[in-house]
Amino acid sequence: MLEVVEPMELRLVQLLGSVITTTCAYTLARLEFAMKHRELPAPPLIERLPDASAESLGERWSVFEKQLDDARRFLRRIDDSRNKRAVYDPSYAWLLRTTRELDQYARAVRWVMTVDEGR
Repeated sequence: MLEVVEPMELRLVQLLGSVITTTCAYTLARLEFAMKHRELPAPPLIERLPDASAESLGERWSVFEKQLDDARRFLRRIDDSRNKRAVYDPSYAWLLRTTRELDQYARAVRWVMTVDEGR
Protein backbone atom coordinates (compact mmCIF):
# COMPACT_ATOMS: atom_id res chain seq x y z
CA MET A 1 0.00 0.00 0.00
CA LEU A 2 1.37 3.41 -0.95
CA GLU A 3 1.63 6.01 1.78
CA VAL A 4 0.31 9.46 0.92
CA VAL A 5 2.83 12.14 1.85
CA GLU A 6 1.54 15.63 2.63
CA PRO A 7 3.12 18.44 0.58
CA MET A 8 4.92 19.94 3.58
CA GLU A 9 6.35 16.58 4.57
CA LEU A 10 7.61 16.04 1.03
CA ARG A 11 9.22 19.49 1.00
CA LEU A 12 10.88 18.77 4.32
CA VAL A 13 12.26 15.46 3.06
CA GLN A 14 13.61 17.22 -0.05
CA LEU A 15 15.17 19.97 2.06
CA LEU A 16 16.79 17.46 4.38
CA GLY A 17 18.16 15.62 1.36
CA SER A 18 19.70 18.88 0.18
CA VAL A 19 21.13 19.50 3.66
CA ILE A 20 22.73 16.04 3.62
CA THR A 21 24.21 16.55 0.14
CA THR A 22 25.55 20.02 0.99
CA THR A 23 26.96 18.80 4.30
CA CYS A 24 29.04 16.31 2.31
CA ALA A 25 30.27 19.15 0.07
CA TYR A 26 31.07 21.23 3.19
CA THR A 27 33.12 18.32 4.57
CA LEU A 28 35.21 18.22 1.39
CA ALA A 29 35.58 22.02 1.35
CA ARG A 30 36.59 21.91 5.03
CA LEU A 31 39.26 19.32 4.27
CA GLU A 32 40.62 21.26 1.30
CA PHE A 33 40.75 24.49 3.31
CA ALA A 34 42.49 22.78 6.25
CA MET A 35 45.07 21.19 3.95
CA LYS A 36 45.82 24.47 2.20
CA HIS A 37 45.90 26.56 5.39
CA ARG A 38 47.76 24.38 7.87
CA GLU A 39 48.71 27.45 9.90
CA LEU A 40 45.03 28.09 10.73
CA PRO A 41 42.72 26.03 12.89
CA ALA A 42 40.57 23.63 10.90
CA PRO A 43 37.02 24.76 10.20
CA PRO A 44 34.44 23.29 12.59
CA LEU A 45 32.91 19.94 11.85
CA ILE A 46 29.29 19.77 10.70
CA GLU A 47 28.02 16.24 11.09
CA ARG A 48 25.87 14.88 8.30
CA LEU A 49 22.31 13.89 9.18
CA PRO A 50 22.00 10.09 8.91
CA ASP A 51 18.88 10.34 6.73
CA ALA A 52 16.03 12.61 5.69
CA SER A 53 13.56 11.44 8.33
CA ALA A 54 11.50 13.01 11.09
CA GLU A 55 13.51 10.99 13.61
CA SER A 56 16.83 12.42 12.41
CA LEU A 57 15.33 15.89 12.39
CA GLY A 58 14.08 15.56 15.95
CA GLU A 59 17.22 13.96 17.31
CA ARG A 60 19.93 15.86 15.43
CA TRP A 61 18.62 19.21 14.22
CA SER A 62 19.60 21.32 17.25
CA VAL A 63 23.14 19.86 17.09
CA PHE A 64 23.27 20.60 13.35
CA GLU A 65 22.20 24.22 13.90
CA LYS A 66 24.83 24.70 16.63
CA GLN A 67 27.55 23.27 14.38
CA LEU A 68 26.43 25.53 11.54
CA ASP A 69 26.59 28.54 13.89
CA ASP A 70 30.14 27.52 14.82
CA ALA A 71 31.08 27.35 11.13
CA ARG A 72 29.61 30.80 10.45
CA ARG A 73 31.53 32.28 13.41
CA PHE A 74 34.73 30.61 12.17
CA LEU A 75 34.30 32.12 8.70
CA ARG A 76 33.64 35.58 10.17
CA ARG A 77 36.89 35.36 12.18
CA ILE A 78 38.83 34.17 9.13
CA ASP A 79 37.28 36.82 6.91
CA ASP A 80 38.08 39.58 9.40
CA SER A 81 41.72 38.51 9.65
CA ARG A 82 42.54 37.76 6.01
CA ASN A 83 43.83 40.29 3.52
CA LYS A 84 40.79 41.02 1.37
CA ARG A 85 43.01 42.15 -1.49
CA ALA A 86 44.93 38.90 -1.44
CA VAL A 87 44.92 36.47 -4.32
CA TYR A 88 41.63 34.66 -4.82
CA ASP A 89 41.52 31.54 -2.63
CA PRO A 90 39.29 28.82 -4.14
CA SER A 91 39.36 26.74 -0.94
CA TYR A 92 38.04 29.66 1.11
CA ALA A 93 35.42 30.47 -1.54
CA TRP A 94 34.18 26.86 -1.59
CA LEU A 95 34.01 26.71 2.20
CA LEU A 96 32.12 30.01 2.30
CA ARG A 97 29.73 28.95 -0.48
CA THR A 98 28.84 25.60 1.13
CA THR A 99 28.34 27.25 4.53
CA ARG A 100 26.01 29.85 3.03
CA GLU A 101 24.12 27.14 1.19
CA LEU A 102 23.71 25.15 4.42
CA ASP A 103 22.51 28.31 6.14
CA GLN A 104 19.83 28.84 3.47
CA TYR A 105 18.64 25.25 3.74
CA ALA A 106 18.64 25.44 7.55
CA ARG A 107 16.46 28.56 7.45
CA ALA A 108 14.05 26.82 5.08
CA VAL A 109 13.90 23.72 7.29
CA ARG A 110 13.28 25.89 10.35
CA TRP A 111 10.48 27.68 8.48
CA VAL A 112 8.82 24.40 7.48
CA MET A 113 9.13 23.12 11.06
CA THR A 114 7.52 26.32 12.37
CA VAL A 115 4.65 26.09 9.88
CA ASP A 116 4.10 22.42 10.74
CA GLU A 117 4.00 23.23 14.47
CA GLY A 118 1.26 25.76 13.75
CA ARG A 119 -1.04 23.10 12.31
